[in-house]
Amino acid sequence: MGSAYETPLNSRYASREMLYLFSPDRKFRNWRRLWIALAEAERELGLPITEAQIQELRDHADEIDYKSADAHEREVRHDVMAHILAYGDQCPTARGIIHLGATSCYVGDNTDLMLMAEGLDLLRARLLSVVAELSDFAERYRAVPTLGFTHFQPAQPVTVGKRATLWIEDLLSDLDDLDHVRSGILLLGSKGTTGTQASFLELFDGDHAKVRELDRRIAKKMGYPGVVPVSGQTYSRKTDFRVLSVLSGIAQSAHRFSNDIRLLQHLKEIEEPFEEKQVGSSAMPYKRNPMRCERIASLSRYVMADLMNPAMTAATQWFERTLDDSANKRISVPEAFLSVDAVLSLYRNVAGGLVVNRSVIRRHLAEELPFMATENILMQAVKRGGDRQVLHERIRVHSMKAGATVKVNGLPNDLIERLAADPAFGMGREELDALLDPSLHIGRCPEQVDEYLEEVVKPVLERNKDVLDARTPELRV
Repeated sequence: MGSAYETPLNSRYASREMLYLFSPDRKFRNWRRLWIALAEAERELGLPITEAQIQELRDHADEIDYKSADAHEREVRHDVMAHILAYGDQCPTARGIIHLGATSCYVGDNTDLMLMAEGLDLLRARLLSVVAELSDFAERYRAVPTLGFTHFQPAQPVTVGKRATLWIEDLLSDLDDLDHVRSGILLLGSKGTTGTQASFLELFDGDHAKVRELDRRIAKKMGYPGVVPVSGQTYSRKTDFRVLSVLSGIAQSAHRFSNDIRLLQHLKEIEEPFEEKQVGSSAMPYKRNPMRCERIASLSRYVMADLMNPAMTAATQWFERTLDDSANKRISVPEAFLSVDAVLSLYRNVAGGLVVNRSVIRRHLAEELPFMATENILMQAVKRGGDRQVLHERIRVHSMKAGATVKVNGLPNDLIERLAADPAFGMGREELDALLDPSLHIGRCPEQVDEYLEEVVKPVLERNKDVLDARTPELRV
């Protein structure tokens, strides 16, 4: 156990892949890749940089001397300059051409954009894997009737599978947003201190075409289709807000799912996975708490609140550059990615191990179905010559008395017995019981599930089968 604070996102929640993506080592390796790309492009466009100098940079790209960089930073108080000096110590021949014409945002902002893009790619695979789990669940329980709820009050029955399609639809909406934002992420490129590219124009003796080509070549070398068309020293901080808006949307969808499962677990109808030796409570050994869904809700709420950080940062930038974004970005952006990474891993774990207690679902449905069947009963009685308005009033009176029997006396629902005994309906108990078949009250739920999976979900999964995350999600605690 350490003696200094460590974020729980590191020690408890986020995956090792996402933790490495936003690690210092990954960042500084990207800085060196960008410096090499800059030197290569500048040489290709005619600057006096030798292949030997570039090869020296390549040879030492992955040999970052962090002790040297830390020592330099203590002296110069500038992280980018410290790493330039540390790289130069390792590459004495190339020392003079590292970072040529660039400002700190060349490595800092380009790296941030690359990390967010890669983070979205990783989350996209996680999200699709959750959709695949929920798709299997929806198909398996497509026709299993269950109580529907409006206002968390019993309403017309649905099916367990149909309810799962609502969770899937939220996630597919998030996938659309993710793809749209991800496709729009471009590099900052080499824009200089205020975005004018003046330093590069000087290097290329006023040749505007070469300055533009420098941007294009750097983007291509880093695997991106292009660079932002205009900027100050930094890329627009609206980009951070757009990215975190996607993450907030995923968090909203996951939170909604976790709420439904927590409520269903209270009803003992559907439960999240619970391992053989898992402890639900230190005080109450019998408890089976929805710990995973509670964690989904907790981390999701953090992401939704975190969205305010890039919103305020984007709103308060001054002219071509201000630095009050830096410390905030270092925390808010990585932690949003780490949190959603954990949320989706939990979501997939829960979705792939849901326990459906059919007997409890049937019992709850049977307790409420007499009230929900009254419309069908009314129609049958009218067909036999009854007066719709008179029968409606008699059902209302019988329903109020049956409700009191349940709520006041704690006895079973006796509405069907009351209606069978009422000669105005002319229907016996057996005939009335036939109208209580749950399959008569679920509308098109099974067909809706089939159509939705076949027409919407399966095509998405088929198009993305190569990026589905096949690994079992790792729950660290």
